[in-house]
Amino acid sequence: MKRISELRERLRALGAKPAHEARVLRLWVQALPQTSGRQPIETFLPRALRDALPALEAELAALAVLRSLHPAEDGSARLLVDLADGQAIESVLLPPAAQGGGGLCVSTQVGCAVGCRFCMTGRDGLARQLGSAEIVAQVALARRRRAVNKVVFMGMGEPAHNLDNTLEAIDLLGTLGGIGHKNLVFSTVGDERAFERLPAGRVKPALALSLHSTDAARRAHLLPRAPRLTPAELVEAAERYARATGYPVQVQWTLLEGINDGDDEVEGLAALLAGKYAMLNLIPYNRVDGLDFRRPSWDRAAAMARALNGRGILTKLRRSAGQDVDAGCGQLRSRAPRAAGGLPSRYRADPVRPATVVAARNLV
Repeated sequence: MKRISELRERLRALGAKPAHEARVLRLWVQALPQTSGRQPIETFLPRALRDALPALEAELAALAVLRSLHPAEDGSARLLVDLADGQAIESVLLPPAAQGGGGLCVSTQVGCAVGCRFCMTGRDGLARQLGSAEIVAQVALARRRRAVNKVVFMGMGEPAHNLDNTLEAIDLLGTLGGIGHKNLVFSTVGDERAFERLPAGRVKPALALSLHSTDAARRAHLLPRAPRLTPAELVEAAERYARATGYPVQVQWTLLEGINDGDDEVEGLAALLAGKYAMLNLIPYNRVDGLDFRRPSWDRAAAMARALNGRGILTKLRRSAGQDVDAGCGQLRSRAPRAAGGLPSRYRADPVRPATVVAARNLV
């Protein structure tokens, strides 16, 4: 059972009506016990469903199991997560916000087929797609540790290459999951299928576009298996969706020294994004073993951001969370499978502490 649609079918086969189905799904995604809620299950749920709940909860918990937690100095943490079939993925708890909540970066695939040259995730290609329930299970797992009120689909994989599952997960998170639509961020290298389907959903997430160069040939070299849309075509499609939703498109730009940090790219960005409903995030490259890319100096990156802001382009220079534990942008990967005798020493980290249940109000 890897998809939310399969879970819904199971619940209905056990006699669940829409209200019963919503309760079970809401409590799962909110990381609360199925015995929670205003109404006792003995008088609310059908008998067949009540009897099946313990096994169902165990099956849902097995979708994403925390193998190890790697806390960073900035308050973020890399989660190494085992899937039911033995594959492993990673997600990242982002530094908590001032109001006490925080964000989570989730994966949508085991591996990635895009093969960005500066990214660890795609070096071994694509192993398989994640089901929508496996995507949501990462949120439920994280919520057992801390509050999560924002989810960014920027972990392992290209969400547009697993569109059905990603959109199904977004729909649940933006409804029963209690996450505001603008706090769900769909990240893509640019795919016409995504631009067509995102506006049709009842939950419309914010959009992040991985651009990385305004030069079509340079971008094609850096992202060898991304769709061959020009930068101008990508920005036009992304902005059209942004204006329809009211959330500016977030243009993502990994800064690579001597490659896309020059004055030519400053001019290209100033022309490409002029007047667009967009903001630019400059993200200095995070080190990946075996790759020769380097990040520019902070002074150079800051100068680029100042130049673009001076040209009227809303630009932010970002520090990737969790760089000291390989949790930054481009550093996630499917690590060694779980060994029968325990974890390899390089993966041992903080022990998994008992779950902290995050309270949710107005549950059925």
